[in-house]
This record gives sequence, C-alpha cells and structure tokens, in this order.
Amino acid sequence: MHFISPTRGKMTLVEVVTDILAFMGKMPEAHYKVIIGTDSQTKDETCFVTAIVVHQVGKGARYYYRKKRQRKITSLRQKIFYETALSLETAGQLTKSLAATEHPQAELEIHLDIGPSGETKELIREIVGMVIGSGFDAKIKPDSCGASKIADKYTK
Repeated sequence: MHFISPTRGKMTLVEVVTDILAFMGKMPEAHYKVIIGTDSQTKDETCFVTAIVVHQVGKGARYYYRKKRQRKITSLRQKIFYETALSLETAGQLTKSLAATEHPQAELEIHLDIGPSGETKELIREIVGMVIGSGFDAKIKPDSCGASKIADKYTK
C-alpha cells in the first residue's frame, strides 16, 4: 500500500507511520488526532481517495493520501459503504503499526463523507454503526474534513 505526501512524495505505510511519529515527536506534549477519511468521484470509473491526516490540534496538520480506481459504481449506497470499508482497512493497518510504537493510543477518527443534508442522510445510522462497531470514533459532515476536504481534493 503506497501513499503520497504532498511534501515527501510516494511513501509506504511504514514510512507514513515513521513520518507521523516524527511529526508527533517534535512536540510530544501537544494533543494529536489521527484522522482517516475516504471520498470518491465517478466519471468513466470511480476514483477512491483515502487520506491519513495527523492533526496537531490548534496548530496544523500533515497528510498523506492514496488513490484506488474501480469500475464505475453508480449506486450511492455501494460507494459510501466501499469508502467506509477502505477507511476501516487503512485504520486497521495504521492501528496495528502504531501499536508497536510509543504512541499506541493515538486518538483515531474515521471521517465519513455523509451528513444530515442531502442523499446520504438515510445512511448515517448504518455507516456510523459500522465504524463504531469496528472500534473507531466516527465523524460526519460538517465535522468530517478528512473525507469532505482533503480526500475530496484528490478525487478530481
């Protein structure tokens, strides 16, 4: 699994974890959130982008993303479930990698590209339940910048 850092280029998940730990190590007393969010865009095919964001609360953030292209998916329900599955897969791998470090309890959130307005409002209970049932905190719009801002930026 490869990610892209806007400042460091192509990175493996191990390199991403090392970079996250170095970022957190610069100010270990600060409060950090690790955010994972996925968004998608459908044209001739569906492009899914998963972002990992390490946010130093009140100061700034660093992020990494990966793209995955699939056949054209026209069902909104199917796209949202697949976006969530990609975020959960990444969260599981990241949690496993962080567990072997000095920051095993990093606060991790899954940001979902769903919200109380629009077509996705009927999916909130199911999707949030899927994330919470997997052991992660779930955020929806307007509090889901990992999916709705960062991942969205790279789906175009």
